[in-house]
Amino acid sequence: MRFKFAVLLLAAIFGVSAVPASSQDLPVKWEELTAVDFVKAVKQARGTCLLPFGVMEKHGPQLPLGTDLINVRRASIDAAQQEYAVVFPEYYFAQIFEAQHQPGTVAYSLPLQLQLLQETVSEMSRNGCKKIIIVNGHGGNNYLLPLFAQSQLASPRDYVVYVFGQTSLAGPGRPPVKSPGDMHAGETETAHMMYSRPELVRMEAAGTQSGADQNRLKLPSTLLTGIWWYAKFPNHYAADPAAANRELGEYDMKLWSKKIAEAIAAAKADEDSLKLQNEYFEQIKRPLDTKQ
Repeated sequence: MRFKFAVLLLAAIFGVSAVPASSQDLPVKWEELTAVDFVKAVKQARGTCLLPFGVMEKHGPQLPLGTDLINVRRASIDAAQQEYAVVFPEYYFAQIFEAQHQPGTVAYSLPLQLQLLQETVSEMSRNGCKKIIIVNGHGGNNYLLPLFAQSQLASPRDYVVYVFGQTSLAGPGRPPVKSPGDMHAGETETAHMMYSRPELVRMEAAGTQSGADQNRLKLPSTLLTGIWWYAKFPNHYAADPAAANRELGEYDMKLWSKKIAEAIAAAKADEDSLKLQNEYFEQIKRPLDTKQ
């Protein structure tokens, strides 16, 4: 009894927890868990973990380079607090070749992107994350992540990778978006940052560069070339953030986190994906025996 009292007293003096965290107050951030509590957290999450996927790139003159990274991790953390999951640390090794001409952009080679992502999910799995949801926060990943998800069928795995792509945030009661053609670093992204990290928004700089579409390619919609984005937006800035407001940002970010939380719950309940993966990998050993 005296020992327990002494432990509690020391904890009070030094501001630390005298006992391990309970299952109800475990942090959702991977990096904030102790090794002991990590075991409890993965169990509480039923092996479901989030990998928020951002990037380092220019976001107009008014937003930080890590805008996508900051916003997607905020939405993921808020979601995990609604439907418990473990959230992987900041991850910005994304596809951003189209913005290498802008200062601050970090663009890794494609083989390294794929290898690092594969090794990351494999390490997450080795640590008990058998249901890994990659939450995309960057438009440049819209082709990369479906390819990565499909590549999980290249060899047997004891875990499932899910991709939560960029989703519509339209809904009843959403504040109107006033800027036509609002896209990268425009009204909505600026509003999101006003909610996530308002101190990083510099609205006084917003009008110092043009985000107008220069439409410099004359190709039919049936033809895609990698230079299409630069041809339209060489400033890597699309639309006008002048109408951005925190109300829009709060609405969108809360709806985004709600949808991610629903995806976490769906992944937890999913008993079919891994079963079908295992069945598939057995089938590919003997393709001539596959029923036709």
